Amino acid sequence: MPYYSINRTFAFMIKWITNLFSSTKTEEKSDYMKKFLIVGLGNIGAEYVNTRHNIGFKIVDFLARKENISFETVKLGSLAEYKFKGRTFLLLKPNTYMNLSGKAVKYWMDKENIPLENIMVITDDLNLSFGTIRIKPKGSDGGHNGLKNINLVLNTQQYTRFRFGISDEFKKGQQVDYVLGEWDETEKAKLPERLEIASEIIKSFGTAGLENTMTTYNGK
Repeated sequence: MPYYSINRTFAFMIKWITNLFSSTKTEEKSDYMKKFLIVGLGNIGAEYVNTRHNIGFKIVDFLARKENISFETVKLGSLAEYKFKGRTFLLLKPNTYMNLSGKAVKYWMDKENIPLENIMVITDDLNLSFGTIRIKPKGSDGGHNGLKNINLVLNTQQYTRFRFGISDEFKKGQQVDYVLGEWDETEKAKLPERLEIASEIIKSFGTAGLENTMTTYNGK
């Protein structure tokens, strides 16, 4: 075989191998970016199910029921997998109690190789009126013990948080009782509509992106 033919064949093989590995890496990166960890914060136990502090659990539970998927007991929590428009949403309810939520978030973030920008933490917020939605790409814990622990364990505040307003209609010294108290009748009547919007926010986060989701839903 002529020398130039050998060189051309060799060059073709090198190019083919390079493209093969490049394509594989691109597909791996694409899959990596299509997986999202949605963490609903709350406390385990029947006595906490309908409390204001457990709105994070309530929102991911609502989405799971709506899409007919189930939670399974896993390490450090309960997990449900939801697939939508080519994305995979891992819905997590930590069983570590609120003040140690970071341990579960870090474990599943590392185990599933989920990038920080694909994490959304859902929590209650006393500084927002009932049902008000505030989505932010970062921020302080705002006095919330769940977020405080996540910030500490992850050593960053650079992750998306979805705050659901529970208002601050309590007397001085009654904050704990209020937060761990159940929704009143007026709130219960309005919750289904707010939960529906919350479930759409989760899907939007993974498909439309954070900026579009904030523009569409913040303040609603």
